[in-house]
Amino acid sequence: MNKHAKMLLFTGSYSDAADNGIQVFEFNVEAGGTLSLLHKVKGLTNPTFVEVDPVGLRLYAIGEKPNGEGGKEGEVAAYAIHPETGELSELSRSATMPAGGKGQTTTCHISRDVESQYLVVCSYHGGSVGLLSLDDEGKTRRVCDIAVHTGHGTDPVRQDRPHPHSAIFSPDGRFIFVPDLGLDVIRCYSIDRLNGTWVFQGDIALHPGAGPRHFTFHPDGRSAYVINEVDSTITSFTFEPESGLLNTIMTVSTLPEGFIGDNICAEITLSIDGRFVYGSNRGMDSIVVYGVDAATAKLTFIEHVSTRGGHPRHFTVTPDGGYLIVANRDADNLVVFSLDRDTGRLTFTGNTAEVSKPVCVKPALFNL
Repeated sequence: MNKHAKMLLFTGSYSDAADNGIQVFEFNVEAGGTLSLLHKVKGLTNPTFVEVDPVGLRLYAIGEKPNGEGGKEGEVAAYAIHPETGELSELSRSATMPAGGKGQTTTCHISRDVESQYLVVCSYHGGSVGLLSLDDEGKTRRVCDIAVHTGHGTDPVRQDRPHPHSAIFSPDGRFIFVPDLGLDVIRCYSIDRLNGTWVFQGDIALHPGAGPRHFTFHPDGRSAYVINEVDSTITSFTFEPESGLLNTIMTVSTLPEGFIGDNICAEITLSIDGRFVYGSNRGMDSIVVYGVDAATAKLTFIEHVSTRGGHPRHFTVTPDGGYLIVANRDADNLVVFSLDRDTGRLTFTGNTAEVSKPVCVKPALFNL
């Protein structure tokens, strides 16, 4: 890593507005992956997911507030990042999902388009996906459009209604893929940038009872992978960038054969070079590692690794590719693993950091 560069790690958590729901750490590669707390932010209720713009020096965090009708609605705050100190200063705050008949219209995920013109937020309980515009300074403006999902899946408890759980842009930014846990589909949209509205492109069906949650693209942009929360599986696809079409290749379990007990999955990501895919198990409390054949999107099992804490809600691979950091919600900690670039295997470094109920952890590299 460049000696003039600094790696920061931003976390979002379940918290009251009076607590420090967002925290900023410095991640020291030279010291073997240590974490040093630099800054805390309060003022948002449940800032559970964050999005980092390292070029524009902006951090976006979801939150929630009362809607005046006995329910809750979503909001998003924009912060300026000061990489020298790790401090964050609030720039703007906007409502995202307005109050509706379902009462709970808070959000669970936030992403940003490649041109930094829009944010996309997902409402798990509200069954909707919001498109929020940004101004030239990276401040939040207004909700341009909301796509409302309808229907249900096969599981009467987990899939009684739509549950969009994340929104991921294709590598070229033309398409947005939204895994809907309640419908067993990955819904594809594009943005009409002239009018600031959603354009529905189509659905990619998962097997019944899958419960697709989070989604990621291979670095070469020719394949993609979704982790299915409800039945603890990973499904791989080849991707056609011109049409936006996903072709299902295979589905594998995130659990060892013969596993007994309750388990649901959460996050999925790939190594920097795309040779390995990682998924988190909540229940088994582990990371599953698969080898990736980039040409075919086929997966080969490598190992399961304990996350050394309960309920690994989210994890990340650092930009240098050398480490994987897990946010264990029920253990109130971050746990750092070294990542073997040749084998994909993970080794606990001994480094941890205390964070109350962490849900999201996002790294970014800044040149000073």
